[in-house]
Amino acid sequence: MPLSSLPWRVKRLRYLSERVLGSIAQRGLRGTLSRMMQEFRPLPPEDLALELLPLEQPFAPFEVPHDDAPRVSVIIPVYGKLAWTLACLRSIAQYGSEAPIEILVVDDASPDDTAATLAQVQGLRVLGNERNLGFIGSCNAGAAAARAPYLLFLNNDTQVTAGWLDRLLQTYLEEPDCGIAGSQLVYPDGRLQEAGALVYDDGEAWNVGRFEQRDDPRYLYRRDVDYVSGAALLIERELFMQLGGFDTRYAPAYCEDMDLAFAVRAAGRRVVYEPASVVIHCEGISSGTDLTAGTKQYQVLNRAKFIEKWGDALKRQPARGTPVNKAIHAGQRHIFVMDALTPDPKRDAGSLQLYNIMQLLRGMGWRVTFMADNAQASAADLRTLGAIGVRVLCKPTLSSLAAWLKEEGAGLDAVLLCRHYVADANLPLVQRMAPQARLLFDTVDVHFLREQRAADHTNNPTLARRAAVSQQREIATIRACHATFVVSTVELELLRKAVPDARVMLLPNMHEVHGRKQPFAQRSGLVFVGGFGHPPNVDAVQWLVGEIFPKIRAARPDIELHLIGQMPEATRQELDGNGVVAHGRVEDLDPWMDGCRIALAPLRYGAGVKGKVNTAMSHGLPVVATSIAAEGMFLVDDQNVLIGDDTDAYVAAVLRLYDDPALWLRLSEASLRNIQEHFSPAIARATLEAALS
Repeated sequence: MPLSSLPWRVKRLRYLSERVLGSIAQRGLRGTLSRMMQEFRPLPPEDLALELLPLEQPFAPFEVPHDDAPRVSVIIPVYGKLAWTLACLRSIAQYGSEAPIEILVVDDASPDDTAATLAQVQGLRVLGNERNLGFIGSCNAGAAAARAPYLLFLNNDTQVTAGWLDRLLQTYLEEPDCGIAGSQLVYPDGRLQEAGALVYDDGEAWNVGRFEQRDDPRYLYRRDVDYVSGAALLIERELFMQLGGFDTRYAPAYCEDMDLAFAVRAAGRRVVYEPASVVIHCEGISSGTDLTAGTKQYQVLNRAKFIEKWGDALKRQPARGTPVNKAIHAGQRHIFVMDALTPDPKRDAGSLQLYNIMQLLRGMGWRVTFMADNAQASAADLRTLGAIGVRVLCKPTLSSLAAWLKEEGAGLDAVLLCRHYVADANLPLVQRMAPQARLLFDTVDVHFLREQRAADHTNNPTLARRAAVSQQREIATIRACHATFVVSTVELELLRKAVPDARVMLLPNMHEVHGRKQPFAQRSGLVFVGGFGHPPNVDAVQWLVGEIFPKIRAARPDIELHLIGQMPEATRQELDGNGVVAHGRVEDLDPWMDGCRIALAPLRYGAGVKGKVNTAMSHGLPVVATSIAAEGMFLVDDQNVLIGDDTDAYVAAVLRLYDDPALWLRLSEASLRNIQEHFSPAIARATLEAALS
């Protein structure tokens, strides 16, 4: 262990122990143990085995997906190799796609039974060249005959996997100015063949990740690349035609995909690698591997033509010898983000906020690398963050934060640390190993304020002492950082008074305005959203189920209460019944946001902006809250929310709203306006730009 990292490790151990003591004060020993098991449990392995279809399968007629109004034309150029073509088509038939497609095979005067056999495949369009045109000529002919607005060029020596086409199309539509989207290519044995490709200033190309593990986190995030292989490449038909298709100077094949990508980038569009689209490619089957004979020899000859055509553009490419991990991100500003856990936008409001922040950062042109303090991330986490272009550092491929910073720290432009205990423990290491980086601190909520309120609410002297310690450390962290983010106006005022020399900025929670899907009359029931990993939620549910809801139920036995959020199974079973439906965690909140009549937020302590309130309001679902739940969110009683701070007042507010359609509609409209005016991504982006300027 390097001596330079010893103080950091000692400090981390000290703060981990203090976090445990603070958790025991709030959650008790049993609750703390449950929380620790949740955070540090081993992640279940994911079966990523590839299922290759056999080449030797005897032919029998089959059908491939086809549509008279396709959105994507899949163009497969073939010259012989019938067994490979059939396996490719069968894989498409097996996995299909959500988008309507047509499959167009361009038979390049094959010398075998390709034409006669493919004529028996139902739904397939076959275009036969009168003479051999080569790969480029066949692709251009297929594009000319295609009927869809998008073209997906696919080699016949490939087999597709689930989501292969829809993920590429989604990437193309989601990424601004995308001109080409390309798949992750893997070998039949499961090793990675290509995670996009880069081009050095001498025209030499490099397949990123070649022979590595395909599930390595380094290759599981969407990103810009210099080019992607024509073995699986998606482009708009109109753009392809505007650029003249694949350049025939490279006929019959090789360098045409690299050339097309450079033409797309010269036109101001982007080339994007999408790891969620996985295509198995039997490299070398179509053209062999001998660089001195057959079609393969054009790989060398055409590189000279490419250098001649793109000499000026190549001057802006990384120099030969630049390490791949630096070359693939050349010129991009790099920000490192750290939170306690890997964010799951469906788990809690804090996760959703950080997810949105990282999405905004990438949209601003930043390269984003994330790491959880516990260094854990599931396969689902990698997919979720990879889809917005975030690289995740995690075990087992990560040895330690210190080791990663030793390699990458000098290249960091900024660091964002979330929550005071994460920031306080890791800030000294970051300052030492990335001294040039701009330091940002996201409080998530002001921790010491929440602890103070919890201590007051529970009359807990231990927690009061913890709050005093937290306040000292949180303020020290604020002073050490270039900018600090808070989510509420109450916290902004508090910290500006407490730390007048610090730069404290309002970074409001971001919410998409989903809108009201169902009218008052088609709704019923009440909903509370909040996970039991957050002590204020536990207290709120205890008050809600123990005192508030029994009085509501006595007045209106037909009303049900839905509890949604991660909770221990024993707790869920204990709460369920007597009009209470304890669902636990759900994957999609929309059925309750669009089907219930009122959202409840009976929080008696806490800090920050309450995600449960904004989430409901973004759906036009009126909220009955406490003053604590509504603070700092531009909410006024009887204007855009109803507030009750004791049991009887809360019950009265719920019953009043439940049977008043005019009041319900007025609050619903005001809720949507509040989200639009105060919690939009545009406001958050302006704050980030100011903090990073």
